Amino acid sequence: MAHGYDTMMNPPIEELLEKAGSKFRLVALSSRRSREITDYVGQLKEGLGTIVPPQVTSTASRPLSIAFEEIAAGKIVAIDIDPEVEEPVAEASEPAGSDESA
Repeated sequence: MAHGYDTMMNPPIEELLEKAGSKFRLVALSSRRSREITDYVGQLKEGLGTIVPPQVTSTASRPLSIAFEEIAAGKIVAIDIDPEVEEPVAEASEPAGSDESA
């Protein structure tokens, strides 16, 4: 039975693996982006919309399919993080309940 909707075969897995570099990176990247798309749709109902919207026009209704399409289009890419570079740590602020004038 043929239908007009894309399936998990489009975009092809080979193309996605080529863009991502490895299966693990593809899974991590697509799942993270899928959650961001889900959060974006949830925030639209509340009127917030602070997360980046989907970067491709898609007929797919599932966030994971949209994430795969974004990866295939080159709109979402993984960034390598150097484990030897330390990120600056924010200084801890005083607890809210502390009162030095007592």
